[in-house]
Amino acid sequence: METTHQADGHQRSADQRRRELLEAADRVVLRDGPHASMNAIAAEAGITKPILYRHFGDKGGLYRALATRHTDALLDALRAALDAPAERRQRVEATLDTYLAAIEARPQVYRFLMHPAEDSQQPEAGFDVGRHSAPLLRRLGEELAKVIYDRVDLGPGSEQLARVWGHGIVGMMHAAGDWWLGERPCSRAELVGSLADLLWGRLADAGDRAGGAVF
Repeated sequence: METTHQADGHQRSADQRRRELLEAADRVVLRDGPHASMNAIAAEAGITKPILYRHFGDKGGLYRALATRHTDALLDALRAALDAPAERRQRVEATLDTYLAAIEARPQVYRFLMHPAEDSQQPEAGFDVGRHSAPLLRRLGEELAKVIYDRVDLGPGSEQLARVWGHGIVGMMHAAGDWWLGERPCSRAELVGSLADLLWGRLADAGDRAGGAVF
């Protein structure tokens, strides 16, 4: 019978192998963007595709694992911007800039997470980027809604309003960032300032929630 110590060792080994496979997938995504294939990822990892399927099930499973990995990192960066010792307007701008800087720094990863390979000759069967990316955006929206609710006094109906704001801000950042990344019509700083101007009216007037962290 397997001991608890042996089981823990096997789990650590499996977790480490999974991290190694995700790192290999990241390298392929950085190179190929939305055209990253399971074959290329398996080759990069030095394994066969059936072994890759054993760990992630299919490309959708691999996508979800990569999305979680990158969303966790993005949320950590956004929280750091929101917690920075600065005035509210500066923190709003820093949060917007953090998101835009992340997609600018790794555009291939962003495109893999958000856009299908439109000219792919052999698309992965059953893989729908839009179906998989929507939960990522919803997660960001809910996380931001919680921050707003915990920190800003929005008066009656504050929980619902915080969710409206959270999802609305994420939708704005995503849509504006997607357009900006593709066309580069202005500098990142100019886009940040313009989006902050759009958000600032009600945010400037709302007070901090008593006993909570500042926003």
